[in-house]
Amino acid sequence: MDFPVEDLKELIVEESESDTRLDVFLSRHLPITRSEAARMIDQGRVLVDGKPRKPSFRLQEGMKVSAETGRKDIEPSLAPADIPLSIIYEDSSIIVIDKPAGLVVHPGAGTREPTLVNALVYLFPEISNVGDPERPGIVHRLDKLTSGVMVVARTQEACRKLAADFKAHKQVRIYKAICYGRFEQPSGRIETLMHRSPRDRKKMSSKVAAGRSAVTNWLVLKEWRGFSLLELSLETGRTHQIRVHLSDMGHPVAGDPEYGGKRRANTIADPVVRSYVRSLGRQMLHACRLGIIHPVSGEWMEFTSALPDDFRTLMALLDERQQETC
Repeated sequence: MDFPVEDLKELIVEESESDTRLDVFLSRHLPITRSEAARMIDQGRVLVDGKPRKPSFRLQEGMKVSAETGRKDIEPSLAPADIPLSIIYEDSSIIVIDKPAGLVVHPGAGTREPTLVNALVYLFPEISNVGDPERPGIVHRLDKLTSGVMVVARTQEACRKLAADFKAHKQVRIYKAICYGRFEQPSGRIETLMHRSPRDRKKMSSKVAAGRSAVTNWLVLKEWRGFSLLELSLETGRTHQIRVHLSDMGHPVAGDPEYGGKRRANTIADPVVRSYVRSLGRQMLHACRLGIIHPVSGEWMEFTSALPDDFRTLMALLDERQQETC
């Protein structure tokens, strides 16, 4: 494969960069994000010692990385999309959204449907130029099948401040979840390492020997036969953190299609409850409260989101079936 000379960037891997991922290496040496680098690699625009490699390829000292640096086609389509959004709060610096389950936060690999970002660009065009060009305005995320409150930055200043605060864990994030089983204690703290699962790279796991610290606090709010309603607060914000922690404890979130919640539905003795849980299109996990420091005023602000209909319907059904069998 030959690259135009004027668009070719050639880099030699130094000793200190040995064992660095290819996408990380490129993001450090070129004015692009790691995901942009991964897309360049997938497009065949990067060679290592003359050969195409995957984004996860580990470089070694002395290797030569050749990258076609023309930025055309790097950024994903962020076409505005007229998707109704529930806006809890907005000012000139931030927007607070009540995200529904089923809405992806930003475009990515394998995402074809319009996302929250596409809806935000439609309503607030200025967000297109805020932060990461792939996910403008986004400073934290909720999983596609998790509902609840999110904050979005509307300016560069707000984006920088909010991103720094999330990295430093200065915000308060409270969730509610309906999970399987009952707990021996009324509350607890889960502190583990978290990393990609060695068995399935699309999943995360807390049963690993190395990884990043993950801390979840939980409190039992209510119990039914075979289920518990929890309030959870995050001290860290790892990918799928609550879902992984509860699943690895033996209490997967009801309806979770990836971490045991869907499979566990087959064990529900009550046929009415079993039928409803099987019909859930998502995990019963809801971000109900978010506390942040306003990026401009410095004021502490808290925002809440009421439990969605499918969540409340399951709770009412569990109440009803428990009363009928008492």
